[in-house]
Amino acid sequence: MIDHDDPATMDVAALLGSDGPFAREVPSFAPREAQQRMAQAVAQAIAGRETLIAEAGTGTGKTFAYLVPALLSGERVIISTGTKTLQDQLYFRDLPRVRSVLGARLKTALLKGRANYLCLYRLDQTVREGATFERTQAAQLATIRAWSARTRRGDRMELAEVPEESPLWPRVTSTPENCLGVECPFFDDCHVVKARREAMEADVVVVNHHLLFADLALKQEGFGEILPGAAAFILDEAHQVPELAGQFFSQSLSARQLTDLAHDALAECTGVTGAIGLLLEPVEALQESLRQLRLAMAPLPQRGAFQELEDRAGVREALHDLRELLATLTELLVSQAERSRGFSNLSERATALAERLDRIVEDRSERDVRWYESWTRGFALHATPLDLATPMRALRERTQAAWIHTSATLSVAGNFDHFARQLGLDDPRTLSLESPFDYARQGLCYLPSGLPDPNARDYTEQVIEAALPVLHASNGRAFLLFTSHRALRRAAELLEDKVPWPLFVQGTAPRPRLLEDFRASGHGVLLGAASFWEGVDVVGEALSVVVIDKLPFAAPDDPVLVARLAALEASGINPFMGWQVPSAVIALKQGAGRLIRDVHDRGVLMLCDPRLTGKGYGKLFLASVPPMPRTRELADVQAFFDDATASL
Repeated sequence: MIDHDDPATMDVAALLGSDGPFAREVPSFAPREAQQRMAQAVAQAIAGRETLIAEAGTGTGKTFAYLVPALLSGERVIISTGTKTLQDQLYFRDLPRVRSVLGARLKTALLKGRANYLCLYRLDQTVREGATFERTQAAQLATIRAWSARTRRGDRMELAEVPEESPLWPRVTSTPENCLGVECPFFDDCHVVKARREAMEADVVVVNHHLLFADLALKQEGFGEILPGAAAFILDEAHQVPELAGQFFSQSLSARQLTDLAHDALAECTGVTGAIGLLLEPVEALQESLRQLRLAMAPLPQRGAFQELEDRAGVREALHDLRELLATLTELLVSQAERSRGFSNLSERATALAERLDRIVEDRSERDVRWYESWTRGFALHATPLDLATPMRALRERTQAAWIHTSATLSVAGNFDHFARQLGLDDPRTLSLESPFDYARQGLCYLPSGLPDPNARDYTEQVIEAALPVLHASNGRAFLLFTSHRALRRAAELLEDKVPWPLFVQGTAPRPRLLEDFRASGHGVLLGAASFWEGVDVVGEALSVVVIDKLPFAAPDDPVLVARLAALEASGINPFMGWQVPSAVIALKQGAGRLIRDVHDRGVLMLCDPRLTGKGYGKLFLASVPPMPRTRELADVQAFFDDATASL
């Protein structure tokens, strides 16, 4: 319950009210009761060091609702967002605006993982190596060098000319393993160190979930001294937290880490007498061993339980060889540790990686799930905790801070138990705020009849057949969201020659460019899988239809999920209704949330999966999506768009 007698919580509501400074000074600001209620709840949670779950529907204005009490609290606050894009938006747009309106005199800082900052030492090394780059990469390197002379922050985000996926970035940024720390000749000018120093001195620090959990769970980014001392942690887009926390409480080792170790070991030999003669052979043997292990894994599924590796003689032997060769290389690097700063760092890296590999291979703990994943040129081995609630609870207790979790999608039909159970949130305060959008007028939910079981071989063909008349009624302007890349590719083939509108397919260009081109086209049809289900904002008429092919149940081949479901069953909880359905509901809410992003938006949400009406649990899904009128008739969809055209 909100304490309405507490002057601190009442003040934040008044500030966001119709007579407050935001209404006077921020163009297009509209006072919203839901925003004021959330601001009160956040203020109370910070003051009382409480745990709060606040689900705020799209359009509530949740960013201002937590920024106002955070800035007025007088406490040190860490705000964590789901993505680096949201982090930049919060730091460069929303935070300065709120700070200006409040006249708040406090220090703010933006902190990202070290891979986002230019490493002056690695840039210098790349230039000195004089590798012969093909023309594009040579031009990119020249661009990075010119930028390095003028940048103050060294944040990759500033340099749009060099694409995020350029293979040059890993060569000119550092990792926790290859950073030389105080031993680095460029330490005094290091962008990571400067960002860290600013964060240590700031009252409000904006981070992202990856960095927050790397820091709190493993200290792997080396920022451990920054986050302690915070009175409050505010996690925006908190629905992502359970999965990310799982990654950061895992032990993982990738082929890429070992390849980087081998590459850096050879690079360090330059200028150290006799080192190349000692290390060339064992480094090449390690690289060959990685290739052999990847080849041995080729017939296996892309991901699976570790037992599958151990059951296959060729893989088991290749894994054994890799451990032996890594141990040999580690011994040699340790013997060279005193010969240079680089070798000292390499010996520590090799030791840590060898220990991690041994731990994953030998781990027989009941608390962890051991699994692997592989792709065309690499693989990774993992040991992931079965239960995240215990380490998450311990982590929060260690901070003695308020923990505020907010997102548009945290509940299942108004119930927060699933989210709370995953993170070990015992008896949290909860707040559920409806979106201010008029869904009854702005939207229509279309549940087409006659579609087959989602496992049918021709299911995607039938979905496209059912969607085409809807696309004609809306004149394109649609997202088609798929639960698998296979269905996405098949749909792209089916639509290629059938539609008169520009077609944008995930994977054919970087996500930001696809979205930009889609918006500019005005009548585009965009086909997306996982990464387009959330964090995508297209306001206005360019997006008037969202089609979802199936209920987004997690892939049944996920070894961590399989183990978790078995553990739930053993503890007497129905794994389907207790885990799979709630997780899928939250994912569906994210996808459905792409449609109406503004009070002026109108659109049709087309949910194709017949299980929504044919299975008992379908009611939970339907109770969780925005409260739009529902229809099974195509004619209603056509009338919806005819009305829109008539009112123009």
